[in-house]
Amino acid sequence: MNDQLPLTVAARTLVADGVVSLTLRRPDGGPLPTWTPGAHIDVLLDGEAGDLVRQYSLCGHPADRDTWQIAVLREPQGRGGSAHVHDRLLVGADVRVRGPRNNFPLRPAARHLFIAGGVGITPILPMVEAAEAEGADWSLLYGGRTRTSMAFLDRLAPHGDRVLVRPQDEYGLLDLAAHLGVPKEGTLVHACGPEPLLRAVQEQCAGWPPGTLGVERFTPVPPTGTGSTTAFALELARSGLTLTVPPDRSVLETVEEAGVDVDFSCREGTCGTCETEVLEGVPDHRDSLLTEDERSAGDTMLICVSRSCGPRLVLDL
Repeated sequence: MNDQLPLTVAARTLVADGVVSLTLRRPDGGPLPTWTPGAHIDVLLDGEAGDLVRQYSLCGHPADRDTWQIAVLREPQGRGGSAHVHDRLLVGADVRVRGPRNNFPLRPAARHLFIAGGVGITPILPMVEAAEAEGADWSLLYGGRTRTSMAFLDRLAPHGDRVLVRPQDEYGLLDLAAHLGVPKEGTLVHACGPEPLLRAVQEQCAGWPPGTLGVERFTPVPPTGTGSTTAFALELARSGLTLTVPPDRSVLETVEEAGVDVDFSCREGTCGTCETEVLEGVPDHRDSLLTEDERSAGDTMLICVSRSCGPRLVLDL
């Protein structure tokens, strides 16, 4: 597994209704690894039901090598991760992390259209600030249930009318068509938020050039794989092993049971930690992360959820 980095909660602030911001630093005060806008870290939480691993976007300033900042929404119907952060990660608490990792980078463009829903502002915030620093043309459409539920409004305020703050109780649903307009050359769209919002953004961008839209998801979408869930042979090129992946086990679980060390985190096909090179065979992609171009290329797969379209798959493991 990736090396774990022990950190300490140096500060915590309530930045919106139900949203707590944590400032993390190394106990020895040393510098933290570099990161770029859109990056997230894996936070390892020692929960009552065993270790929990959750991914949280870094929302501080990349130039600050002394601290990392994350913001976490308490999810009453969640699986325990957000409750652990809110209830147990108090100032002075120790926490282990992995990363950072960036599956949602700010790609170069002359014009950026940002869309954030709720706590989806966390990866977007440093993107906005980077676009501003680069002198790019940009605008942000930011929605939430209520104004008091929307984090970091104070940090966005200096950008003036480039930021459209649209609480649902005041404005209704976000007007995506007006924000996006018609496709323009050199424009990229970046969106993060709840799944209904991301689906609506994808539908609105259906006619835009391929590769225009980048999204960051909190939860997996229903599997889109077309292959059947049958057993298949799995060859691990570097380990020299040939395994059988049964219908009721994932590639990741099969590899783990064989004693092969492999990086993973979410087990849901959203974080990208387990992305593995495919040497032979055709993967049946069931993740929520890879782009259509990456799926078509078929040279990598997320082994926590994806399977094989054929009877044999060879991986670089």
